[in-house]
Amino acid sequence: MTAPELVSAGAVTPAIRVLVADDEPHLPLLLQQFLAARGYAVTVVRDGCAALQALADDPYDVALLDVVMPEVDGLEVLRRVREAPAPPEVLVVTGNGTVETALAAHRLGAYQLLAKPYRMAEVEAVVRRAWEKRVLRRDRQRWLAWRRRLDPATPFLTAYAPLRAVLALVREGAPGMAPMLVTGEVGTGKRCLARQWHQWSDAPTGPLVEWVIAATRPEHQALELFGEVQGDSPPLLELAAGGTLVLHGVEALEPAVGARLAEALARGVWSPGRSRRVRMLDVRLVGTSRVAQATEVAGGLRAALGGLRVTLPPLAERRVDLPLLAQHFLEQAVPGVPPQLAPATLEAMERYAWPGNVRELRAVMERAALLAADGTVGPALVPGGGEAMEGAAVATRQAGAPSGGVVAMAPLEVLERGHIEAVLEATGWHQGRAAARLGISPKTLYRKIRGYGLVRPTPRGRGAGAPAGGASGRDGGAS
Repeated sequence: MTAPELVSAGAVTPAIRVLVADDEPHLPLLLQQFLAARGYAVTVVRDGCAALQALADDPYDVALLDVVMPEVDGLEVLRRVREAPAPPEVLVVTGNGTVETALAAHRLGAYQLLAKPYRMAEVEAVVRRAWEKRVLRRDRQRWLAWRRRLDPATPFLTAYAPLRAVLALVREGAPGMAPMLVTGEVGTGKRCLARQWHQWSDAPTGPLVEWVIAATRPEHQALELFGEVQGDSPPLLELAAGGTLVLHGVEALEPAVGARLAEALARGVWSPGRSRRVRMLDVRLVGTSRVAQATEVAGGLRAALGGLRVTLPPLAERRVDLPLLAQHFLEQAVPGVPPQLAPATLEAMERYAWPGNVRELRAVMERAALLAADGTVGPALVPGGGEAMEGAAVATRQAGAPSGGVVAMAPLEVLERGHIEAVLEATGWHQGRAAARLGISPKTLYRKIRGYGLVRPTPRGRGAGAPAGGASGRDGGAS
């Protein structure tokens, strides 16, 4: 017999598979009848051993486990089932719930604790929310796998001895749950180090969630981080469960939200919205900040993130990294046989201050890889070269700007414009893929396209082109 199906908004989807493990004689059967009448596929077992066997034999979306059962209790079943490759979401049911039981259940990864006697409609609502969370986590894992294939993780590279010593400490502490705070100027590699820390953790395949705090309105920060009691959108702390949550720009966090997060870090539990329900804080936290002063980081959060503190020096202080990073970015831009840096180019790069740090170096190298002649990056293609302004003027004229534009436009802007145009051409003006390759959001790419006046090439036989992005979809013009 095939499992029943749920029909919603005209679409047919497989039924939610629910396992109920409870030794009471009547309540599980009533719950089975109630849920089955609403399209769920429900199986009832009477003890912990039978629950473990059922979970091993068939995949379930949600499991309701009574705490007190013969042979193996519900908490032990929960502990064992969480070790499975694709475990169900678990609701722990108890007739004499205590704070200790609740904490133990959430520490083991239970979705929620239900107290007897419960209402059938309440159980159905919680089961559906738990199923939605499982689907969301599964879809996120698929998306992360797809993203890793398109954009493999970039390792944090350095030959600078003081920074290598710091990285050794970071790698040693990564497998633990202690949080980390990374400070440094814009473009020094804070995001790259946070991702490297996630890869070094003991859950590198877990979710990696990144939140740019300044992009969220102050009054919505608590909602974004902690969610609501019955919110439709899962909060960030839930999305990142079992993985890493990166808070970019913690200095922009509201003091009250920072204090609440600091308390959650200290206690190891958190509550969604204004609910009194507690959940285990199964998240590694990384905060990044351009601010070095402790007084400017919100709500005592700097102290809470102080398990490991790293300050990244500007690129001007680690010039020994210029050849290493430059060649790495060239290899990423041109896999196979990348262009090489001429000795004069390295000398020019040594003279330049690199105010944009590693981020600027990457943009320069990606553009240079596209314009390099005879497989060599000459000094004219990098800031600080004797012919840098002449090369920028040529790039400006090629991009369609007036010849005098180099006077009014800073060299870095010229480089960015040329690089964005080159990446768009390389991706066939697929703005979703271009934004991913540039490391920016499709919305930011659209704004830069409009700001620089870039125009999509017109296919043969069609009318004149218009500024790109005007009729693009939400993904920035994906074809």
